[in-house]
Amino acid sequence: MNALRRHWPRIAITLLPVLLALAHATGAWQLTVLDRLDNLIYDIRPRATMPRTLDSRVVIVDVDDVSLARQGQWPWARDTIARLTTELLVRQQVAVLGFDVMFLESDRSSGLERLRQIASGPLHGMPGFAAEVERLAPTLDHDTTFAEALNGRRIALGYYFTRTQTPSAKGQLPAAPLLPPEAFPAGAVYATSWNGFGASLPALAHAAPVAGLLNTLVGANGDGVIRSVPLIARYEGDQARPGYYESLGLAVYRLANGSPTVRPAFAPGGTAPRIESLMLGRLRVPVDQTASMQVPFRGPGGANAGSFRYVAAADVLDGRLAPGELKDRIVLLGATAPGLQDLRATPVGAAFPGVEVHANIVSGLLDHRLLAVPDYAPGYEVLTVLAAGLVLAFGLSLLSAPRAVLLGAGTVAMLVGLNAWLYVSHSLVLPLASALVMAALAFVLNMSWGYFVESRARRGLVRLFGTYVPPQLVNEMLRHPDRYSMRAESKQMTVMFCDMRDFTRLSEQMAPAELQAFLNTVFSRLTNVISTHRGTVDKYMGDCVMAFWGAPIDTPDHAALDMAEACATSTGCIARAAAPRSAWASASTAAS
Repeated sequence: MNALRRHWPRIAITLLPVLLALAHATGAWQLTVLDRLDNLIYDIRPRATMPRTLDSRVVIVDVDDVSLARQGQWPWARDTIARLTTELLVRQQVAVLGFDVMFLESDRSSGLERLRQIASGPLHGMPGFAAEVERLAPTLDHDTTFAEALNGRRIALGYYFTRTQTPSAKGQLPAAPLLPPEAFPAGAVYATSWNGFGASLPALAHAAPVAGLLNTLVGANGDGVIRSVPLIARYEGDQARPGYYESLGLAVYRLANGSPTVRPAFAPGGTAPRIESLMLGRLRVPVDQTASMQVPFRGPGGANAGSFRYVAAADVLDGRLAPGELKDRIVLLGATAPGLQDLRATPVGAAFPGVEVHANIVSGLLDHRLLAVPDYAPGYEVLTVLAAGLVLAFGLSLLSAPRAVLLGAGTVAMLVGLNAWLYVSHSLVLPLASALVMAALAFVLNMSWGYFVESRARRGLVRLFGTYVPPQLVNEMLRHPDRYSMRAESKQMTVMFCDMRDFTRLSEQMAPAELQAFLNTVFSRLTNVISTHRGTVDKYMGDCVMAFWGAPIDTPDHAALDMAEACATSTGCIARAAAPRSAWASASTAAS
């Protein structure tokens, strides 16, 4: 307890970073720099643990630069997309086809609309021209051709949600949401909320009733990094049925696995229900408070990364794949050509194909490789900050400098090790930045206080007492430097005087140099004896030595103990002073 009282300022200064970290963890004072550091730490985890192996079940048909060079600029005519769809679903026999592209506008590449304008305008009077245009219309209506290729097949189209002050809607969403609004209790927010959308043309949406949203979520603080994808999102506009709609990755996974039912699961306890996971049949998929799934990245992304097989869309159109080469595969059609602007920043790559984000979602669901940001993450953060902070505050203040360094390093290693173990072994994504920053600041403040305040006090004590107080007493005083100063005090002390008898006669018989050597020898030996018995030499007065006990260090029962030390010292002085006497036979010494 004495040590705690003595070091309480140092303990208090060390607890300041703990209080700041707790304020951040509880949301009382959000520190943006800690959120950014947590994002950086999050990004290290997938880079260090992603499997970097090929998932042969998922294939990406890529609109790349080679395909654009051979088929022309994007968007391609819908009859070309229809041929591509038929090739994949009929000749290649893929299991599911998902489109990471959208078809918001009507296809005018055939010129049918222009021909109709001419037939009703400049060539209105030409016999049979309008009838011929209408006869050719079915072959020139590429949207209808594409819709026929989609009809009755396991296909998921793509769409996106928007939120603006003036809601806008383009195209058509799926006829019914995945979950109605009443699937969730009222009074809380369970997913991202939107009031507008851009979706496929109604004819295409009727032909392929399953579709998934393409929205992704960029990181906190606007860093633009995609770490999670909403599995469901709430639409609350008036251009379609309100409710919760599914993502493209979820839609493709469900098509490939018999369309299991989806229902939300909520965290127990609390004043309001909080979504904890989505149940896909028996599969539990952890989600955060925005109903988003953390992307389980397989690799750094791209055709050469080895996570998924990439096939150029032009190769599919040109029939360069053997029949059935992609049989029973899940295929996602997307674009990696830089000019099409579907490259995203992710933790594992700065130019990550957007289509591969959805491929990773499908792969993670198939493997049950699912990361969770649990609802108790803030509580975990508070607990680790508090535990590590208290250990550092008391340990760093009471231990020696080398042991304090070991304690600080060990604490950081324990924090990092526990966090990494929970991630690798239990797929839990938990905060770490606040605890690490707290530990670093606590160590710096504690060591600085020790060096600039306590060490300065010790150095001052040595300067004050080191010239006349025995070293062993100075070392003892350094344990409690705050108790000693040069201020005047009244104390009971024991004082011993030791001088040499007949010193005058002895000095008259010796040369000055011999007398000096004799006195130095005697006083050195007497001083050693006094120091050994915890005494302090006050002064040398000619042939006399004055020493005292009881100051500056107090001793319980000091009177009896100091007298015993003084008597022992006197006896020792007589014995030590007798030795030089043999060198000067005429000299005699005594103590009084």
